[in-house]
Amino acid sequence: MGKFLLMLFFAFTIFSCGTDTDAGEFVVGSDYLALNNKVVMVDTVTVEMSTINFDSLVTSSQSRILVGNYDDPIFGKIKSNSYFQISGSSYSLSNSGSDTEAVNFVFDSISMILKYDNYYYGDTTQVQKFDIHRLTQKVKPNVDDKSFYNNSTLTYSDEVLGTISYKPRPTEKDSINIRMSDAFGQDIFQKIKKREITGFDNFTEYLKGLVLVPSGTNSSSAIGFNVSTSKVRLYYSKYQADNDDDSLILDFTIADISKQFNSVSLDKTGTIIQNLPISTQRLSSSQTNKQGFIQSGTGVACRIDFPNIKQLKYISANGAIVDAQLFLKPVNNSYSDKYPLSDSLKVYVGDNLNRISSPLLNAAGNSVYGILNKKSDEFNENIGYTIPLGNFLQKEMLKASDSRSALILTLPGISKSVDRLVLGDQKHSQNKIQIKVYYISY
Repeated sequence: MGKFLLMLFFAFTIFSCGTDTDAGEFVVGSDYLALNNKVVMVDTVTVEMSTINFDSLVTSSQSRILVGNYDDPIFGKIKSNSYFQISGSSYSLSNSGSDTEAVNFVFDSISMILKYDNYYYGDTTQVQKFDIHRLTQKVKPNVDDKSFYNNSTLTYSDEVLGTISYKPRPTEKDSINIRMSDAFGQDIFQKIKKREITGFDNFTEYLKGLVLVPSGTNSSSAIGFNVSTSKVRLYYSKYQADNDDDSLILDFTIADISKQFNSVSLDKTGTIIQNLPISTQRLSSSQTNKQGFIQSGTGVACRIDFPNIKQLKYISANGAIVDAQLFLKPVNNSYSDKYPLSDSLKVYVGDNLNRISSPLLNAAGNSVYGILNKKSDEFNENIGYTIPLGNFLQKEMLKASDSRSALILTLPGISKSVDRLVLGDQKHSQNKIQIKVYYISY
């Protein structure tokens, strides 16, 4: 009896502490038609925020070559190498000529052509530099699921086959051309000409793959290139050809996207999240200046818990959460033109070990996203992400067991980008979480 009275007192305290408590007429669904119901809005539900780090992210089969490096003022040093296997469109020098004619062909040059896919992050006004290396290890995963991850790596030769320094223009319908080593190109050419390479198998024995490695100390961006339209192109021609129109080509493309992946690393040394624990644990926002962090590519995500949500069921003998809105605000000065805000958040349901069980769903079974409100005011108080979570909180409130689920927030393109976000928690001085829970008594 004493425990029950204590719960009633707790419920009364929730309402008395709310700054915006609405009571009135509310009708929901066919079960409530023709009934006058009392609805109370509760805005004092405790919301806990923490930062977690997924063990790994699948980065193969994402159809993006992501390469670059930069120093993020909040997250640390980000770097993305891109590994891939290539295969030839043909392994002969001429589809129509004879072997005798092939003797008269000569090597001209070899280049890598990378087509922008419109993705970039960071400062593209600075010069970006990267090198091309030859893999000394086959593009073959070490695990049974046939995937590569953001922490996967393959060994490669120190020899640089090509290098480029350029200012990225990622939104233009353009490509970059990296002249590669003549010795490397001549070697491929001669092996094909002499029929030492006749197909994919002996080609990949000779060339296991390539990797693009950022090498500039002043680089300040990560750039995306299109897998399907990027290639290595070998140019050759007939000996003593009259003009350039006689030039011929052999293309080597990434035909199998499962054999292309991006290895994305984050050096957090000296940052506010340098003590981010293993994937099954969490770093409370109370230890990170009342902030939570998200970064694609590296597996950094934000966790939201509602530790006292079950207490709402003591408000009345018969009642339900009919709606709830969570409003998350990005921390002032953490975003800019270099580090823009994403238009949305992906929201998942996770357990106490940060294992994702499903996307967040509404009552109709549709996935729920956090949608960005971009309308700014003088103090940017209206900028933030709204997540409808009434269905989730209703289920959490009614759980019979002591187990609790949490929300895990990531950004779209988690496996093929490096976008990031900093959010304020419920005690942040300027950008605090807001929550509104609508509870109906009937």
